[in-house]
Amino acid sequence: MKLTKNVIPWWLSLIFWIALIAPAEALEVRVAIKKNIQQLAIGTSTPGVVKDKTGRQLGKISELTAFNVRKSYNNISISQWHYPELWLEPTPEGYVWIENRWYRGRIQLLLDGNGITVVNHVDLEEYLYSVVGAETPPSWPLEALKAQAVAARSYALYKQSRSSNSLYDLDNTTASQVYKGLDSEYYRTLQAVNETAGEVMTYNGKVVLAVFHSSSGGHTENVEDIWSNSLPYLRGVWDFDHRAPVYQWSKTFSTSELNSRLPGVGAIHSITIERKTPQGRVVTMMVRGDRGAKRFSGSEIRKALGLRSTLFTISPTGQGFRVQGRGFGHGVGLSQWGAHYLAQSGYNYYQILTHYYQNITLNRI
Repeated sequence: MKLTKNVIPWWLSLIFWIALIAPAEALEVRVAIKKNIQQLAIGTSTPGVVKDKTGRQLGKISELTAFNVRKSYNNISISQWHYPELWLEPTPEGYVWIENRWYRGRIQLLLDGNGITVVNHVDLEEYLYSVVGAETPPSWPLEALKAQAVAARSYALYKQSRSSNSLYDLDNTTASQVYKGLDSEYYRTLQAVNETAGEVMTYNGKVVLAVFHSSSGGHTENVEDIWSNSLPYLRGVWDFDHRAPVYQWSKTFSTSELNSRLPGVGAIHSITIERKTPQGRVVTMMVRGDRGAKRFSGSEIRKALGLRSTLFTISPTGQGFRVQGRGFGHGVGLSQWGAHYLAQSGYNYYQILTHYYQNITLNRI
């Protein structure tokens, strides 16, 4: 399949420019930075204000000073304050410190289970400054970074609108989107976010589940072949990731190493792929050994063997087993290395997004 290199219609370009002139309304997201911990160090770059659950000011802390937070019975303790929930806000133009990183926004400290959960409340656009830099190298073409910004913004809003967690909307790992605070902010990631400010992808008027991955290995997947529900905009399409450093890869395991990583069958003598997706990703595998047989999902094999994707084959080598695979990630939605290639080839972020997400519309929140 060949991607047609069309220009955006003049009327659509005009709509984009009008939208960019209007200021976007500020919107906060809640990001879990630490979960269920007993203590940590926090601080602020400017004088910080400590508040209780109701927003009542309890006092202030000095800037550029680390304060120990700990769980004490049924309270969270910071200095002389002991409450079930505490907030820390920097004074204007300030940042908050959590363990080893600076973040924009403010901190909410909550009792959760047997420990403390630390939630960063941060403006959506400022959150994206960090996410785009954590998910894609800032040296990449600007149009690829802009595509990532729109995808990440859409993903965050989709997750926020459907979150079943009362404490936070997202976490800061690949389970949601990687978020490192100021550590992953760069001039070009700020530029990509600002030049797409407020733009999200929608389908039938609703923000889409804009999942993304590093490299599909040649072709992305229909979402229902990887997860459960079919979505009309997450369809498998030809990828342009052939220049990705993770396009092809291989790993070799000794028999004893494989036996320890895939326990429950004894000494392994055969591994057979039972079911694959239409694009070749492993859905289930049967592993047989001298003590029996066991069925593993492709995801279980990937995790156990530390593989980059479930698009792989396994074959015996005589001394062990060799795994040969392609791509990095689940293979659904935007391929970051595909976006990189398309941007280098002259395509803009709108064209990139409408290739990987079918029949979507760009709207401004």
